[in-house]
This record gives sequence, C-alpha cells and structure tokens, in this order.
Amino acid sequence: MTLIPQAAAAVLLLVLTLCLQCAGVAALIEWLRRVTAKDAQGFGPVRSAVLVVRSTIAIIIIHGLVILLWASFYRLQCFPSWELSFYFSSSSYATVGYGDVTLPSRWRLLGPLESMTGVLMCGISVCLLFATITRLVDRDPRHSRKLSYANDPVAPEGKSLY
Repeated sequence: MTLIPQAAAAVLLLVLTLCLQCAGVAALIEWLRRVTAKDAQGFGPVRSAVLVVRSTIAIIIIHGLVILLWASFYRLQCFPSWELSFYFSSSSYATVGYGDVTLPSRWRLLGPLESMTGVLMCGISVCLLFATITRLVDRDPRHSRKLSYANDPVAPEGKSLY
C-alpha cells in the first residue's frame, strides 16, 4: 500500500509546484510589461540584452524555489541531510539523474515525476524567454517592417509584396 502515500505526496508537490511556477511567471510577466511599456520606441541592443539576462536570472530563481520545494519533502521523508536532498532534487528536476543517490523504494516514483515536472516547467520558461525576445525584436526601431512582411503570408492591406 505504498502507492497511496506516494500519490498523495505527488499531488501535493505538483499543486505547490504549479502555484510557485505560475505565481513566479505571472510576476515576471507583469514586471516585463511595466519595463517595456516605459519605452514605446524600443530598446537598444544593450538594454535588450540586460532585460533578457535579468529575465533569465528571475527564471532560474523560480526554478531554484521549485527545486527547494521538492528537496524539502525529500529532506523530511527520504534523506538525512539538506545537501543530499537538494542534490537529488536538482539532478532529478534537470533530468540529469546520475543515479549515485536514489530515493528509498517507498518514494521512488517521485523521482521520475519531478523530472517530468522539470521538463514542463523549463518549457514554460523557454516560451517566456522566446516571447520576450520576439517582442524586443519587433519593437526595435531598426527592425525593417518591409522585411517582416516579406515572410508574412497575411500581410496588412497595401503591404503585400505579391
């Protein structure tokens, strides 16, 4: 009957992970909106790079908090030290999974679940960075609007190259 405690822990960890990730991403999006709304003309390359770096750091912090959440559970239920707990959690979350530290058999299904969660959460982060960079490029005043229409099959009226 070890499946029931694993399932309960899995549901709790997943709900808390989603809450942390969604709150962090929502806060980051609001911050990005405020920063980009201040300058309607667009950013230069240095300012854009700084914004991407700051966004990336914020995303890494969000992932670190999620890893710490899972490590806290592992510390309470599985491992004798924070070092082992954080090491196992971070290697599982990043899908590295060296195998040198393993969960007790009672909790072994949580490792692959954390890996799947890590992949999905990293995917959300990549989408956010991609959207940020795309928005910065589209707002760059040096970005030629004519070139963007060349690859757009649904160009605005009067702008078609055909």
